[in-house]
Amino acid sequence: METKAAVETLSALAHEGRLALFRVLIKAGPGGLAAGRLGEAVGMAPSTLSNNLAVLTRAGLATSVRDGRSILYAADYGRMSDLLTFLMEDCCEGSPEICTPLGDVLSRVAVASPSRGCYEADCAVQRVQKEPRE
Repeated sequence: METKAAVETLSALAHEGRLALFRVLIKAGPGGLAAGRLGEAVGMAPSTLSNNLAVLTRAGLATSVRDGRSILYAADYGRMSDLLTFLMEDCCEGSPEICTPLGDVLSRVAVASPSRGCYEADCAVQRVQKEPRE
């Protein structure tokens, strides 16, 4: 990822509402969520939701596809991976202990299971995924 693209991507995430949306999209998985369900999960008004999803889509962080009368949004995991790689590629040069906390986070995520409960945002995603689509 080039620096200019990284700045544009980070700029899209530099807003509380868009960051919350992106986190819900990440947790929703590759199938994504309908726009209405996303709005419910983060408590965002439809017009604000539409604008924020447009910003995330333009930045390459989200994709959309029509499914009947609904529009499903999903995180673009490739773009997220590119951004994380860009941020991390020079991180530990000569000092691997700097990156140890990040490895710990990845280890926790890899072994996490649904039976361990969920955080508030995770529960919101699980709740709206169980409801019928719009």
